[in-house]
Amino acid sequence: MGLVKMKDLLNQASEQNRAVGAFSVGNLEMIKGAVKAAEEMNTPIILQIAEVRLPHSPLSLMGPMMVEAARNAKVEIAVHLDHGKTIGVLRQALEYGFTSVMMDGSTLPFEENINKTLEAVRLAKEYGATVEAELGLVGGSEDGSTDEGIRCTNPEDAKVFCEKTGVDALAVAIGNAHGNYPVAPRLAFDVLKAIDEKTDVPLVLHGGTGITPEDFRKAVGLGIRKINIATASFDSLTREAEKYLKSEGRHDYFGLNEAMVQGVYENVKQHIKIFNCVEPL
Repeated sequence: MGLVKMKDLLNQASEQNRAVGAFSVGNLEMIKGAVKAAEEMNTPIILQIAEVRLPHSPLSLMGPMMVEAARNAKVEIAVHLDHGKTIGVLRQALEYGFTSVMMDGSTLPFEENINKTLEAVRLAKEYGATVEAELGLVGGSEDGSTDEGIRCTNPEDAKVFCEKTGVDALAVAIGNAHGNYPVAPRLAFDVLKAIDEKTDVPLVLHGGTGITPEDFRKAVGLGIRKINIATASFDSLTREAEKYLKSEGRHDYFGLNEAMVQGVYENVKQHIKIFNCVEPL
């Protein structure tokens, strides 16, 4: 068990018609909660952090914690840099031992996105790592600071993109968005089906917070093999911390630590059950 390549986990998921949960983390408690849930469910997961989160959670601190947590886990865990924007940060993550990186050139013109992704693919090969890219526009940004709108991935473009770049996973836009949805999204499953038919790489669904369990499972049936969860975990941690601090009695860091771990653990465990179809809805 322990630290593995993301590509291996996605290939296993493809064979078993399920998806791997990719859970964003921002501190020690989130790492502990996610790993605890994965071990209890005996299910591989991906620990990830987005480049935009690094001002609050420096890679020099988070990277070693994430990698060591994966190495010592009782289940297989890949460690992934989410929404990488710069080659320098991708290289730094790979030096820390990340087994996967994402080059997000989704806001660039098509050919520029291909070229940036090729640069990331060449770099990752030096480390034997997996590369994820994105085509189309997923709504919002990882930290909620920008919103370029939503533009569904063109299936024909996806075919060309995958052939030219040789990426290991492709994040697609089918009406999904980062952050909390004001209303339940209407995912374009016809677009997802067409992308799956025209490409032969595992597909990735970003903006998982707020999508219904039924839609998650429908997406898995149409080729989604990695599902990103960030906001739900941050929100769950915050709720448990608030509940603890409002409870009666003396409060200290150690109780707060346990509450935050529990909040992430419950959220990750819930999503693992959905993504792996282990229980009827």
